Amino acid sequence: MSLAIRVIPCLDVSDGRVVKGVNFTRLRDAGDPVELARAYDSAGADEITFLDISASLRGHEAMMDVIEETAGEVFVPLTVGGGVRSVDDVAARLRRGADKIGLNTAAIERPQLISDIAEQFGRQVIVLSVDARRATSQPTPSGWEVTTHGGTRATGIDALEWTTHAVERGAGEVLLNSMDSDGVKTGFDLALIEAVRHTVDVPLIASGGAGEPSHFVDAARAGADAVLAASVFHFGELTIGEVKEALAAAGFAVRDEGRNRG
Repeated sequence: MSLAIRVIPCLDVSDGRVVKGVNFTRLRDAGDPVELARAYDSAGADEITFLDISASLRGHEAMMDVIEETAGEVFVPLTVGGGVRSVDDVAARLRRGADKIGLNTAAIERPQLISDIAEQFGRQVIVLSVDARRATSQPTPSGWEVTTHGGTRATGIDALEWTTHAVERGAGEVLLNSMDSDGVKTGFDLALIEAVRHTVDVPLIASGGAGEPSHFVDAARAGADAVLAASVFHFGELTIGEVKEALAAAGFAVRDEGRNRG
């Protein structure tokens, strides 16, 4: 586990542009991904996450260029998710400069993919992305279920059981996104964070619902090793520094709040 709470901006990229909406709908343009990544790196982001949500082959190809250009300009780990369905897809992104790879739908459809990637590249490369929500399609033991396709498709799979299984197969980190809270800015799903924290012992990234600095503190108290947000950073509602100041004031260790690259 990291001694310092990591603060991570997430950039949803479609056809080479950063977009953001509410519950993955009503998307609006949020800027150039490379420029935003560079700004976040300078502002003290501990990592940067790209999620490729492009619908076309052209969009996925543009994403590869974004990865390569960003990797050449930032000094923090870069995680890339979206469109990864094979070991070859992982290799291609790592060659372009990604440090970690986010897995979601493909891992659910074929859990052996987690094992294959871990065996070839090491488990530290795998960030399991879990889009969870309160179970609606059918009851689950934990009360949360896994969704796919941006939260639009219920799987009926228990979120805690799936996370445990994926970690056992080799996932080195968990990105836990509450689909009930995504984009609404009323706070992270603390009960979900606590439940997953008690289930697995790998680093846990909390996502979905951040609207003010105190929300990040609450997530850390619930057991998150890292906190991730998108629109509040993209549209200037909060800065990386403000979040780190709040975490530090609450007694959590954080890394330096800004960088002077010269």
